[in-house]
Amino acid sequence: MSSPEQWTRPQSGAGSAATAAQPSPEQVIAGLRATTEGGAELTQLLTPEGERLPSPQFDPYLTDVDAETLRGLYRDMVLVRRADRECNAMQRQGQLGIWVPLLGQEAAQVGSGRALQPQDMAFPSYREHGVAYTRGVDFTELLGIFRCTDHSQWDFAGHRFHPYTIVIGNQVLNAAGYAMGQKFEGKVGEEPDAEATICYFGDGATSQGDVHEGFVWAAVYDAPLVFFCQNNQWAISEPTERQSRLPLYQRARGYGFPGIRVDGNDVLACLAVTRWALEECRRGNGPVLIEAYTYRMDAHTTTDDPTRYRLSDELEAWKLKDPIERVRVHLSRSGGADQDYFDEVQAEADRFAAELRDFCFAMPDPPPERLFSSVYSEPSPQLDAQREEYLAYHAGFADGGHR
Repeated sequence: MSSPEQWTRPQSGAGSAATAAQPSPEQVIAGLRATTEGGAELTQLLTPEGERLPSPQFDPYLTDVDAETLRGLYRDMVLVRRADRECNAMQRQGQLGIWVPLLGQEAAQVGSGRALQPQDMAFPSYREHGVAYTRGVDFTELLGIFRCTDHSQWDFAGHRFHPYTIVIGNQVLNAAGYAMGQKFEGKVGEEPDAEATICYFGDGATSQGDVHEGFVWAAVYDAPLVFFCQNNQWAISEPTERQSRLPLYQRARGYGFPGIRVDGNDVLACLAVTRWALEECRRGNGPVLIEAYTYRMDAHTTTDDPTRYRLSDELEAWKLKDPIERVRVHLSRSGGADQDYFDEVQAEADRFAAELRDFCFAMPDPPPERLFSSVYSEPSPQLDAQREEYLAYHAGFADGGHR
């Protein structure tokens, strides 16, 4: 099990190399090839069978987690999954242009999202629907992105949740710059309102230059930034071992900050490890890389056919590690919840999905001038002229431009 005590950060001057023990070649190979278990370095607090594992390192970050809290985490994951499945179905019915499923990654997103404090900032890619939910973004506000009518219309500053980023890895640079600003403005330290930033990306993004530039900038400026990599094993059709010769969390060592691999299907481990990492950042100790070892149970997007590049037995093996089921089993065995509670949550999730569907089907088409709104912070003569020319052209059709 990984432990924050393993790492010593580099000090200035001679002999500044990290003192963490170097893994043997056999350990490296085992960590890279352990594609179903995550390797010996996996931090896990709740097994797939629902057994709670003690952890001297991370239990202190779960002192407030009782049966009620765990029921809340279970509810979060069930609602997020149900909404995700409904949006996937609505795309198939032509109501959304595309959908990016998160099926199987609920624990990584809900656990890390619930670890954030109100003053912290989150930078997502395009799959972080569960994180958006934990930051108070209404799920209906996600629909416009995938219906192609708007782009992230929520209150970014109010929710402390940045717009979705479609360009792979670009959000890492944005997050690094934001976190550097937090450091320059003195928003890190021991104060209760100290801030940190978290940035989400996938295993595929780690092959992008933007991600590594973000690592460099955050490291040299000790930016309060948690890099949260959801390693769901597949960058569309490319497996992780085709992109890296080392487990992804070990890359942090090369930039001079800690890296840790957590069971991404374990909501308690994701919550505890992310709390620890955010605390490290808020205190001014610099960035942390978390590799949440999970699995994408559905397609990369609704334009993808995963049966063309992965085997069904791999999918079946990961179903046994379902993040929601392990919490359900633990609650049942520990007496934290009964069948009535599970039925109640499922009924709530079905209502949630029905409301989402009704909202989506009733969404109006945006007016043609919507193309020109919210493009710049202030209008310009050039944009005004373009808008008027386009609207005049649009109005020239017999049906007012609707064809």
